[in-house]
Amino acid sequence: MESRVLGRWGAGAVALALALTACGGSSGDKGGSASASSGTSGSTAAAPAKDGGVVSINLSEPQFLSPGQVNETNGSEVLDALFTGLVKYDQDNKAVLTDLADSIESTDNKTWDIKIKPGWTFHDGTPVTAKSFVDAWNWAAYGPNGALNAYFFGPDAVGIQGYDDLQPAKEGATPKAKEMSGLKVVSDTEFTVTLVKPSNVFKTALGYTAFYPLPQAFFTEGEKKFQEAPIGNGPFKMSGSWVHNQLIKVVRYDQYAGATKPHVAEIDYKMYKAAETAYNDLTAGSLDILTQIPPSDLTRAKSDLGDGYQEDPSSYYAFLGFPTFDPMYQDINVRKAISMSIDRATIGKTVFQGTRVPADDFVAPVIPGYRQGACGELCTYDPAKAKQYWAAAKNKPTSVTLTYNADGGHKEWIDASCNFVKKSLGVGCVGKPAPDFATLLNNLDKAKKTKASFGAFRLGWIMDYPSAQDYLGPLYSSKGSSNYYGYNNPAFDALVNKGTQETSDDAAIKDWQDAGDILAKDAPIAPMFFGASQVGFDTSKVANVRVDPYQKVDKFALTVK
Repeated sequence: MESRVLGRWGAGAVALALALTACGGSSGDKGGSASASSGTSGSTAAAPAKDGGVVSINLSEPQFLSPGQVNETNGSEVLDALFTGLVKYDQDNKAVLTDLADSIESTDNKTWDIKIKPGWTFHDGTPVTAKSFVDAWNWAAYGPNGALNAYFFGPDAVGIQGYDDLQPAKEGATPKAKEMSGLKVVSDTEFTVTLVKPSNVFKTALGYTAFYPLPQAFFTEGEKKFQEAPIGNGPFKMSGSWVHNQLIKVVRYDQYAGATKPHVAEIDYKMYKAAETAYNDLTAGSLDILTQIPPSDLTRAKSDLGDGYQEDPSSYYAFLGFPTFDPMYQDINVRKAISMSIDRATIGKTVFQGTRVPADDFVAPVIPGYRQGACGELCTYDPAKAKQYWAAAKNKPTSVTLTYNADGGHKEWIDASCNFVKKSLGVGCVGKPAPDFATLLNNLDKAKKTKASFGAFRLGWIMDYPSAQDYLGPLYSSKGSSNYYGYNNPAFDALVNKGTQETSDDAAIKDWQDAGDILAKDAPIAPMFFGASQVGFDTSKVANVRVDPYQKVDKFALTVK
């Protein structure tokens, strides 16, 4: 998702990301994980596969570990090891069936027939059936459960028939139904999905974590207990329980029914409060893979790591969010002033050593429909114009705060942004760290619900599935799962929804581009950077390291030395 709000640190240049996506090395049908290019700088030749071994990978504390809740990159990385869904994405970002799915068919993009293969089991030995999917989707969509990914089943995303009946008429009320009428179990290996309207993104969206199956244990023991040691159907299973803020250990599931099996026997996800600590552990030999090198270490990473430094294509997109529910940020002049006061190009060159470029659209360049310069004035550094907008604002903060997660390596660029705000607008500005990404998201969610003053904040996005709708809908629609700024424009919502119903790609893209033009005028956020992934790994311990555009490690290619 939200898939995904980005918690880990990210950096890279758009030109590089595009080049890697177009001409990257190894590809393949890797059974539950998209395989990306092995990138540049590091060795691109695949090392001979060696079976077994333990690999450690950096992580920040996930917010959740259940499919209906996970909408950020840390939890998604773990669930990618634990679960196999219906769809995955190939090197060209096209949706293809996983080994679990037998067929996903529709003649009208509204009624879908889904068949799965028999013989698949969850890690507790129980069978994966059509009911495993239907029950999981109904649970996530049921309003009182408060699932963060409920949005994806509703009318602003895939739009399964009966979704609205699972939502309470008012807070505390009991919904009309507990199951969506559009979901029907035909047999153990077949179910049908009826949508409210035709959707050209339904099949593509099925690769997202929200659409994973769940075992009966989830419903008997409850979500809270389940996510401490999730039971999935993927290539790895939990070893012990989630040790919060320390470790999540997964081991290879020997009964995994996929055609392709992972090589490594165990993955240890080590959690870090600071990106710099993770880098130090990598160079000291205490960590094997660092999926994003922090900005403070970019100047020395190539010399420190040698062939263990590589750049992989990414759908990364960083931005500053403005709480439109906060009276001090409701005036569009305030939001434009802050955005236009920041020199993104200079920050990209100095803080990020030329590995990031200014974002100039609301979708990443790796997505069809990206337009260079679509953000217009909002993304243009113009301190004189910014000061005019600031002066014109009737209500505005006396000092600007930019909140960020301290475990993500964002301090340097947030501080640099504040320096430009102070210089351009003549007001105070300070970076305000939240201890970790999970805390930042929880605080944002509470502020939005209570309409409490919060100030501007840093977020990032990695695509859940390869569509412009996945950037626009979850982030900016009125019911978007990651709309933490309270933005609400019915005209925008209508265009995003219209795009999902179009019968041609060109028509859909045109609708979504028109929706982007509305964002450029309303300025609920300030687009900041696009980038690829700067990956570091210990060449004496691991090989075939690949991080895909969804910010996930390819667990089927990965081997130990």
